Amino acid sequence: MDGTPQPSTHPPLPPTTEEDRLAWLRLLRSRRVGPSTFYRLMAEHGSAQAALEALPGLAASAGVPSYRPCPEAVAREELRRAKGARARMLTPGDALFPKRLMDLDEPPPLLWMVGEPRVLSRPMIALVGARNASSLATRMAERLATDLAAAGYVIVSGLARGVDTAAHRATLATGTVAVLAGGADIPYPAENADLADRLLLNGARVSERPLGHVAQARDFPRRNRLISGMAEVVVVVEAAAKSGSLITARNALDQGREVMAVPGHPFDARAAGCNLLLRDGARLVRSAEDVLEALPPLPAAQRELALVPSAPPPKPTALERARDMTRALTRGTPVTQAARGAPRGRPEGDARGASSGAIGPPAEGGHPTGPTCTEAAQAGDDAADGMVIDDDAENPTSKGQDQPGEHDVCTRGHAPPGDSAHSDQRQAPPTPEAAALAQARLHAAILARLSCAPLQEDQLIRDLAAPAAQVAPALLDLELADRIERRPGGLLTLVPDPPRN
Repeated sequence: MDGTPQPSTHPPLPPTTEEDRLAWLRLLRSRRVGPSTFYRLMAEHGSAQAALEALPGLAASAGVPSYRPCPEAVAREELRRAKGARARMLTPGDALFPKRLMDLDEPPPLLWMVGEPRVLSRPMIALVGARNASSLATRMAERLATDLAAAGYVIVSGLARGVDTAAHRATLATGTVAVLAGGADIPYPAENADLADRLLLNGARVSERPLGHVAQARDFPRRNRLISGMAEVVVVVEAAAKSGSLITARNALDQGREVMAVPGHPFDARAAGCNLLLRDGARLVRSAEDVLEALPPLPAAQRELALVPSAPPPKPTALERARDMTRALTRGTPVTQAARGAPRGRPEGDARGASSGAIGPPAEGGHPTGPTCTEAAQAGDDAADGMVIDDDAENPTSKGQDQPGEHDVCTRGHAPPGDSAHSDQRQAPPTPEAAALAQARLHAAILARLSCAPLQEDQLIRDLAAPAAQVAPALLDLELADRIERRPGGLLTLVPDPPRN
């Protein structure tokens, strides 16, 4: 032997000391070092410290003479931030590192985990879908998540609006895993910050990005590969033909996972992606039994663990319920956007643009303006999985700000004049512009909940968490505008788009 280091075919040993973890983190955070390069350097040099020492020479031979690895101070700052966030570093070979990720060709060299670590050792099923999910899709996600959790599985998803949110909320008691595109200490979107904190009681937040990193569009496809990689199977509840959920499904197929899909109405563009998956051979899902039939039975210990959570999830406070009701009407649009005087029918800075489903003031013909059924159905699904970043990412000052604004929609009515809540500060009646904006938001929320499949009017009102006296006039407006259709038995549907020539 000539003493030259020989590449190893075995996975690198996990760091065991503070200095080893620091060197591991510095190597991974160094410029131009991704997972593939990281593993190659570790195989060639045997340790992260040795690879760091060799990096400048390797870069110089490649034509980069001034290359410097990640400074030690930067890595120490990330470790300090992790300690403050109570985040744990997980690397391949650690007992808590998700075992399914080791099946990947290039598992993430590092994961930051916040929450209950034991949940990562249990079998997982991924539930993903549309951000602007219909009412039927939301309830389907809740039912699937609840039944699969009762069977012993942990639900993993991406904490996005719509289907992801429904799946996480349904499994707070039994444990759920949220995989984030940004840092594990920065929940995204900001409106799900309360949910992100509540799931830590029995579940966990996981990310491969540095602590403090704000999610960018390019981070979401990488996040999606972790969602599919951690799961036994991937279930797509509702997704458009071009959506981040289909990226997750493609990742699952590349990783050898089975893909399943909930069918949708052919006229509903939000279900087009699921129908395409079914056409191409995905297993059809009608209930949790269809998913469980494709999986081997779990040991009794796993099933019993699902029925005995470590602690019950905290119930939402009155403030959280009020926020949820407001967001149901505003579809997540920050109130600060409206307060700055956004045009009616299209909140300023809305990344979804005209396809958000918002209806503007009546046009000359007397009907509300807005997108077609297909455009409204497709809106937001790409943004849900990172194809578009919405206002929260581009407006850091709005993060975590949930204080009522002057244009907030009141969903429960005002207290009587003599009530103590209004004794010190009386609210002026809304201006015509504010009333028009609130009406447009309510129209948009109704269209987002409806689909081509019939939905009970009572169920719609419950989903919106708004007074019936407020919803009924809006339904009449949409019916006169030929946007929705009433069916016998109190059912509502979207009006299908006219066929294109």
